[in-house]
Amino acid sequence: MAFTSAGFGGLSVGLILHYFSVEDRNGSVSDVIEGATLNNGRVSLKFGLVSTLVSLVTLTTGGSTGREGPVVHLVAVTSTWISNLMNVEDISARDLLGCAVAAAVSASFNAPIAGTLFALEVILRHFAIHAFAPIAIASVAGTIIGRFFYGNVTEFTLGNETTFAFYSELPAFMILGLVSIVFIKTIFLIDDFTSKVQHKNNIPIWLRPTVAGFFSGIIAIKFPHIIGVGYETTSNALTGQFELKTIIIFAIIKVVAVVVTMAGRMGGGIFSPSLMIGALTGLGFGLLATSIFPTASGSETLYALAGMGAVAAAVLGAPISTTLIVFELTGNWQVGLAVMAAVSTSTALTSKFVDKSFFLNQLTRRNLNLISGPQFYLLRNKSVGNVMKKKSLRSN
Repeated sequence: MAFTSAGFGGLSVGLILHYFSVEDRNGSVSDVIEGATLNNGRVSLKFGLVSTLVSLVTLTTGGSTGREGPVVHLVAVTSTWISNLMNVEDISARDLLGCAVAAAVSASFNAPIAGTLFALEVILRHFAIHAFAPIAIASVAGTIIGRFFYGNVTEFTLGNETTFAFYSELPAFMILGLVSIVFIKTIFLIDDFTSKVQHKNNIPIWLRPTVAGFFSGIIAIKFPHIIGVGYETTSNALTGQFELKTIIIFAIIKVVAVVVTMAGRMGGGIFSPSLMIGALTGLGFGLLATSIFPTASGSETLYALAGMGAVAAAVLGAPISTTLIVFELTGNWQVGLAVMAAVSTSTALTSKFVDKSFFLNQLTRRNLNLISGPQFYLLRNKSVGNVMKKKSLRSN
């Protein structure tokens, strides 16, 4: 059943991209960042709606990605429509986009603080005062709406024995950053390889996600709990319900499933998979650490929590909002030092091998350099006609 569903989903995605999309790919958070930076706070309406449909098909038929990226892209489409309707421009349009993203993230995770900072840190990439107030209000509104429909509950529940041995195990958290480097590099490597094969053999666009869908279906036959968003598996990892052998298998298979889905140009986001992979590898490392050094390490579930934050922060390039979102997802503020240590060391280590974040690297691969700072893209926001018009007005 899972094999048939995933295969049909891949074929459906391929046909949607072939007949309706202006791109040979699915949209993501990187397109929202591009819209905030270069396109006056707007994204393509058609491409956004097609990407939402592609992600919906992918997630409901067994694709191994997350729901957060598509949600962010969808609210960016809504923000763009409102900006066009009300003729909102410049800073106001970008702030409106930030408000939409903050509300969506907050409603999805019941995390108003993280939603606010995610919009500022990842999408707008600044913390200007004029943006903070409306974005914070939108984030609170999104949280209230989410709680009205789903209740005031955290996404994950931790075990009771989440202890921290502190100083002696702080250096160990840096190793968790290696997972994010391997994860990101593998996705881009396989994507490049499949693109090369596609172009060399003139493979039609619809066949690429179809093949990816069938591969996902094969994986689902043996590992059905790996496909999809994976919150149940992540929750089980955070409560230490897996043995080391199971953890290793699940982590490897999850990476393979995510790479197949994303390299196949199917829909979905990267955040949920990074949480799952981080929690699994963190738990595995914790089991090893607590067995080898039982007196110098805390509980293995602490490592699962730290690993979840470490991998997600490095992938998103957002240490501040990821730290807070881990706290708000779990409702546990007592292990803050462990998460902060893991997130900071992982982000620093990953930045040596991967520029800034997964999303900014996606843009770089499309020849959009947003990594080096505003001086490299500010002129793209101004047309020669507008500059000459303003100069003429000042002269008069």
